[in-house]
Amino acid sequence: MSKYISVRIKALRASGLMEKRTLIAVAVLVVVSFAAVVASAAIGSLRINPLSVVRILFGGGDQAEATVVLQFRMPRIVVSFLVGMLLAASGAVLQSMIRNPLASPDIMGITGGASAAAVAYITFWPLASVRFLPLAAMLGALLATAVIYVLAWKKGVSAMRLVLIGIGIEAAMKAATTLMIVRSEFYSSSKALTWLTGTVYGSNWTNVLVLLPWTVVIVPLAFFMGRTLNVLQLGDDTAAGAGSRIDRDRLLLLLLCVGAAGAAVAVGGAIGFVALLAPHAARKLVGSSFGGLLPVAALLGGIIVAAADLIARTAFAPLDLPVGIFTSLIGAPFFLYLLYKNRNA
Repeated sequence: MSKYISVRIKALRASGLMEKRTLIAVAVLVVVSFAAVVASAAIGSLRINPLSVVRILFGGGDQAEATVVLQFRMPRIVVSFLVGMLLAASGAVLQSMIRNPLASPDIMGITGGASAAAVAYITFWPLASVRFLPLAAMLGALLATAVIYVLAWKKGVSAMRLVLIGIGIEAAMKAATTLMIVRSEFYSSSKALTWLTGTVYGSNWTNVLVLLPWTVVIVPLAFFMGRTLNVLQLGDDTAAGAGSRIDRDRLLLLLLCVGAAGAAVAVGGAIGFVALLAPHAARKLVGSSFGGLLPVAALLGGIIVAAADLIARTAFAPLDLPVGIFTSLIGAPFFLYLLYKNRNA
């Protein structure tokens, strides 16, 4: 019996093979995602029966409970899930492109650039509208990536130079961010520190509408570049022999990473380690073929951030802690494990 299933999309004139274990993993994760959404919407200062939440999501239920679920809890849950999906997609693309299990936007300077720009905006323009904070973070991520790419260029861009220069830029961005926080006023510094920890507190449907287009565009684009990423994972020489335009492809994939990570950080703050953790967990489930890796990693990223946010707002109630604290509690030990595992690589 074949372990592959043929998938055809007539509207796009596209077809391909999908492993059965990938389809099973995606189906299971979709169910887990829905359960996580229902549980998060049900738990809070006002406990709501999970069956009532399901009825509300399908247009029924009590009006008072529907207001709590749809107006107060659901925007935050959806933002958490979208942020996790974008971070995981960014990490999956970066790890596959560079062939390095330690690569992620929060280690290679992309998130650092977004954080430095956001802190600069908060510090130097404390009275400016918070609506432009996502734009500042996005521009910071783009600028940091441009610097990394230019410095890594030497008759082309090698994966190793991207990693090393990215780590250096990340360190420089952290130093600049710390300096700005130390020299800023108390109100600005506390606001910046909260943002740097990563939080989806106060999310609304406007934030959902900001993130949704990025998710709908970037994740499918990354999926359709799966064949290119699979070839790049074989090494530069093999990829060039297979007809891949390596420098152009790396630039396009790097822009996808910037778009995904920049959008996620712009709305959710510097939520750490999700981009590192989710692709690794997905690789354990479905292997390294990018066509199966991406959807599984994206769903896992969404589940991780949504679950972390549920813990952040309920475990120490009435305190509402930043979600980044709990992703770091999981991700930091995992990062140390990866360093130990790959110490001789």
